[in-house]
Amino acid sequence: MAGEGAEPVRHRVVHTAAVDGLGRYQLLTSLVVPRPIGWVSTRGKDGVPNLAPFSFFSAVAPTPMLVSLSIGTRRGEAKDSLRNILDQRAFCVNVVTERHLEAMNGTAEGLPPDGDEFAAVGLSLAEADTVDAPYVAECPAVLECELHTHVDLGEAGGLVLGEVMGVRLDPELEIVEGSAFVDTEALRPVGRLWGPAYSLLGEIRVISRP
Repeated sequence: MAGEGAEPVRHRVVHTAAVDGLGRYQLLTSLVVPRPIGWVSTRGKDGVPNLAPFSFFSAVAPTPMLVSLSIGTRRGEAKDSLRNILDQRAFCVNVVTERHLEAMNGTAEGLPPDGDEFAAVGLSLAEADTVDAPYVAECPAVLECELHTHVDLGEAGGLVLGEVMGVRLDPELEIVEGSAFVDTEALRPVGRLWGPAYSLLGEIRVISRP
């Protein structure tokens, strides 16, 4: 076997029950990296748009096309994005690219419920075609989502599964020939690391599957 006879790594085991909430967050978000960013746009009951980034975001399944989004609480209360998704049953995920890194970071500021993050960071709002939700007009790739499932996580917030009803793509984005893959180098996505740290695309290695 590969590595047979090698000395095992002498790990320091951190028991999560003995670590406070901030420590658990810091450990988890510095080890599960890089993470895609769910830059989520929604609309409230009163019509006010909301735009906020979440790094507990992932793809779940292709058929039906599902994505997951975990939204925590703020001071024990549900965040605007989660309330809006549950009320309107729709949201958009705007893919964060290098061009919009600063704007995305700006939308992480906790505005009051009547605040408009689109206006605050100078982004244009447009309306989705397949769901009742706004999206970032300047964004080259957008997932238009309908609420599929909500799991109440108690003090941890809520886990949302969204069914992607439509995918918006800038016509200038390159598609890999003979496929539906969007070329990653053309997209230039940004990943979340820990705290204020983000990862840019960097070197891409292509390895054939066995």
